[in-house]
Amino acid sequence: MMKNFSNSPLHNNQTPNHIRDWNNKKFGFLSAVLLRFSLRGYGFCMASLFIFCFGSLFYQLNGGPPNILLDIRQYLGESTYLDDHGPPAPHVLPFPSQVVYNRVGKCGSRTVVILLRLLAERHQFNLVSSDIHNKTRLTKHEQVDLMRNISNIPQPFLYTRHVHFLNFTRFRIEQPVYINIIRDPINRFLSNYFFRRFGDWRGEQNHLIRTPGMKGDERYLDINVCILENYPECSNPRLFYIIPYFCGQHPQCREPGQWALERAKQNVLENFLIVGILEELEDVLLLLERLLPHYFTDVLNIYKSPDYRKMGNMTGTVRKHTPTLEALQVLYHRMRYEYDFYNFIRDQFHLMKKKIGLKSVPRPSSQQASFLRDLSLRTPEPLDEDEELETDLEDANSWLVQP
Repeated sequence: MMKNFSNSPLHNNQTPNHIRDWNNKKFGFLSAVLLRFSLRGYGFCMASLFIFCFGSLFYQLNGGPPNILLDIRQYLGESTYLDDHGPPAPHVLPFPSQVVYNRVGKCGSRTVVILLRLLAERHQFNLVSSDIHNKTRLTKHEQVDLMRNISNIPQPFLYTRHVHFLNFTRFRIEQPVYINIIRDPINRFLSNYFFRRFGDWRGEQNHLIRTPGMKGDERYLDINVCILENYPECSNPRLFYIIPYFCGQHPQCREPGQWALERAKQNVLENFLIVGILEELEDVLLLLERLLPHYFTDVLNIYKSPDYRKMGNMTGTVRKHTPTLEALQVLYHRMRYEYDFYNFIRDQFHLMKKKIGLKSVPRPSSQQASFLRDLSLRTPEPLDEDEELETDLEDANSWLVQP
């Protein structure tokens, strides 16, 4: 007789235990596998982190990525940073990045312009130097056109031209920073007077060509006669020359008086980063280097270099001599507003020097009695370019008319 074990209690009890044992073995195997993979993944992550940190340190210490990263990049593809991240942030411009040098005639502007040409190449800023020398006063439309042209120059830029102060904000255009240099008014006048007639050591013939309308009597007119007999070239408004460069384009800026003087002072305080004096040119260059390093770094070293000094050997004004003391006294009285402004600029410049620890050599004040005696061409002649003729074509012969 065959026994049926299917319904036996023993068989029924053994089946659940068998399944339980199998499940326990299966769970243990899976746990071991998962634990094994967890340790491997942890080790892989730590190794990756170590390689990343080491690579970053190597990148920073050597100024660039290691070759292996470049090889991996080449292997993975030729995608660029722009492809992955878009364009980089715009280049941050130095401040200020818009500078205007509305250079005053016969105040050493050629010296500065030649230096700027060398500096522009070295420091990679845009230098725009206008060749217009005899148009300092502009109509309203000419002002707007010029200011828009200046504003469209790629930044950083430095624009220079013989032109009276332009008020950009009046026409809702961003105002640039101004710089300038002036000199003793009588010395400036004498330098221009003889330069127009006889030029410099580059040759008298050059200025015979530049001033063809100047007759022989005018060319050889004695400076004392011009002053004492009140010729137009030696009297106002022709002597009122420096202040309009700072007063601006208003018609009243060309009239000698307190209004133009005060407006010029106000514009200097509000719009000019620095106005130096030619008698202390090396200190001016030093301050420019401090205030505008992205334009003028190393300017003083270049100015003092022998190669640069050779450029000035042939540019001193010739046949220049000092008027008599009587003529100087008359000239000084006619230029009293110019001297008021010059003294104001000199005081401001010395104050700026004092703030950075530079000492100023004491000079006779224009209010002292010894001033005119000590004046005698004490200002060294820098380089001078083809400066503004300071006369219009229509009044080329007006010097002959004595008021």
